[in-house]
Amino acid sequence: MSGTILTVAQQKGGAGKTTLVAQLAVALAAQGRRVAAVDIDPQASLGAWSELRDRAAAYTPIRVVKSPGWKLDLTLGELARGCDVVLVDSPPHAETEARVAVRAARFVLVPCQPSLLDVWASRATLELVRRESRAAAILWNRLPPRGHVVDEARAAAAEAGLAGLAEGLGNRSDFARSLHVGAGVVETAPRGAAAREIRALAAALRPRLA
Repeated sequence: MSGTILTVAQQKGGAGKTTLVAQLAVALAAQGRRVAAVDIDPQASLGAWSELRDRAAAYTPIRVVKSPGWKLDLTLGELARGCDVVLVDSPPHAETEARVAVRAARFVLVPCQPSLLDVWASRATLELVRRESRAAAILWNRLPPRGHVVDEARAAAAEAGLAGLAEGLGNRSDFARSLHVGAGVVETAPRGAAAREIRALAAALRPRLA
């Protein structure tokens, strides 16, 4: 039985895709799942994080593969045969590679910061997902601790017909701090708010990953 492919896509840069993929991969691995991740972003930030993780040698192994977009179908097929979940970190501003990553996925997460500009920018990604007939949802990312901006962004998304998950990730330094040592927040600060948020997201995605 092949593993489930989940693509994180957002054609707007700076949405936090790589952080989301790394943190979710660690949270799923902590549940005992066999997890792999594919980095097709030319910046290769996920691959750099993986190298830190491998050198630390103190964490649950997560296989991270750097793959050019043209080879993605083959790479995903190979990984899915040996893993429960394969996460794809897709590049911004590269519709061809993003389309391949979306087409291969069972489900697509679209990270979006809570601003009207980011909601509007997400329309192109969700339209791409719609054209490929894949299920998707917005994941609210870098949520502020207070203010009306989140409600305004959610309302704008709903008005545009863009579905968002109830779960979201706060703008928390623990996420970045854990990546600096090749880890995930459930490993470096397991009792903190950031760890609770990523675990809640992993739990919410469970039906999509079955």
